[in-house]
Amino acid sequence: GKRARPLPRCPEVSGHGALEQGEAVPAKGRKGGQKLNIFQYFRKKGINTLPSSFYGKIAEWESWYNGNVKRFTFYRVYTGRGCYSRCKRHSLGMAKKVCEDMADLLLNERVTIVLDDQRTDAFVRQILQDNHFDTLGNEYQERKACSGTVAYVPCIEDLQSGLLGEVTGGRIKINYVTAKNIFPVSWENGKIQEVIFAFPKTYCTKRYLHLQHHKVGGDGNYRIENTVLLVTAGSTCGQELTEEEWQEVPIFAGLPEEIETGSAEPQFVIDRLNMVNNADMEDEENPMGISLFANSIDILRKIDTEYDSYANEFGLGRKRIFVAPEMLTDENGNKVFDENDTVFYSLPEETLKDTNPIYEVNMELRTEQHSKALNDDLNYLSMKCGFGTERYKFEKGTVATATQVISENSDMYRSLCKHEIVLQSALEELIRIIIRLGIALGEPLREDVEVTINFDDSIIEDKEAERQRDRQDVSMGAMGVDEYRAKWFGETLEQARKNLPVQNNVME
Repeated sequence: GKRARPLPRCPEVSGHGALEQGEAVPAKGRKGGQKLNIFQYFRKKGINTLPSSFYGKIAEWESWYNGNVKRFTFYRVYTGRGCYSRCKRHSLGMAKKVCEDMADLLLNERVTIVLDDQRTDAFVRQILQDNHFDTLGNEYQERKACSGTVAYVPCIEDLQSGLLGEVTGGRIKINYVTAKNIFPVSWENGKIQEVIFAFPKTYCTKRYLHLQHHKVGGDGNYRIENTVLLVTAGSTCGQELTEEEWQEVPIFAGLPEEIETGSAEPQFVIDRLNMVNNADMEDEENPMGISLFANSIDILRKIDTEYDSYANEFGLGRKRIFVAPEMLTDENGNKVFDENDTVFYSLPEETLKDTNPIYEVNMELRTEQHSKALNDDLNYLSMKCGFGTERYKFEKGTVATATQVISENSDMYRSLCKHEIVLQSALEELIRIIIRLGIALGEPLREDVEVTINFDDSIIEDKEAERQRDRQDVSMGAMGVDEYRAKWFGETLEQARKNLPVQNNVME
């Protein structure tokens, strides 16, 4: 339920707080750079949100996704001569791979969104197209799989109003926000009701942070409060600008201090993975999602360790030929071997094997053992991330993805259906908000339109085989032609009946 929360503690400078590795405003560097501690600002303003330790978890997930994990990707090896050698660990990049695959399965080009009103449908499609949702939608599904949560925040840009305050013009824009810049303020039963979004901006080498606070007013309607902070050296809270001051910055020109939406419905959409958040042990009611691989970090670490060993096996297992010093030159003192050839090593004569002046050493490569270990762990990772077993296979030095058709009883199918429940609700909310904003702009749209979202299930069953069966059902009268058209042409039942050829309506 909804409850009051204690003020969050400020993260330590050396920790993994949201403003060190997952900061809303990127820092210039650890020494002398400009840093903004957003949690300290919230504390100063008396705003309660999630603890900074959870945003440290988000930073950790993103580090695995980016392939740059602290105290793991780069490591030191003691050489035995009083010094250390700095090494970079080879990585299979499986954290990003599982996120890519989940995004491609959830939201791809085969997913269709249909509205039962033609004018409203065309308007929504145009807005989504203008905001590049066909590409950014999939991209942010991948980011959602990485960090657990993303948000879509539609708004009206370049708002124009008349003498009486009525809206006379503007365009609808969708802002996309990742988890590290989403700060819930109040929630109930896992649904975020009030939230602050952070939008980092840079203009003329100056760094700004735009905070957009969506809150419920006394009349029950939502209002949006805007704040702009200037990131200044020596201040961890930043300098809060007045509306007059930020209006002088071109990127914030026209941004009002407060917007009354006039609606009891939120003007933002939170999209998360349908998984219980067990990352924040301090709060069992954390409304944010967790990464797809949040509980598979140990497996990812083991996979990269094995792959690094596999890669080093070939470097350490090169053929070497050891030669005595007197074999390096001929009787005239000319070099016998190419000095750039790394296969030859000169050793003192007394260390040579059986007094042979030249002998070779062939290291045995343990490729089979490495491949088996990698395949075992890839199966564990696939199972933990909801793809079932045998999704990935390590062969010929690379990871191959299985493409076989899966059944409706498989782990992967059930996992997809579970995540599609939340995604369908998020897409419907986004469409409803776009429609309300369109109506505010004077567009003749239907707010009570029926929204139909058809997800891609081609991985479950051969679509051509299913379509052929439906044709047989139509021919024997077990399925209506309008039902067939609605299913395969991405139309509603009403649209399908209108689009049927004339001869199919004779009986009616």
